[in-house]
Amino acid sequence: MPVRLHLVFGGELKDTARTEFADPHAIDVVGVFPSYAEAHAAWKQAAQRTVDQATTRYFIAHLHRLRDEELETSATEELG
Repeated sequence: MPVRLHLVFGGELKDTARTEFADPHAIDVVGVFPSYAEAHAAWKQAAQRTVDQATTRYFIAHLHRLRDEELETSATEELG
């Protein structure tokens, strides 16, 4: 079974209707996890820790979806 990496991160948003961070340098990187279940548990813990901060949100990014090793090139390589 392949490892599917997940990144958990968050921080204060400029507006809760959007996903633009107020200060990108202050983003809290919780960690990278080898399963969605572990990432979800870390996300839940971080979200509960900041429940009183209305503009703070945490997210799970599916890192395994950013690059498909089966393809010669991926869409992410076209960005730079």
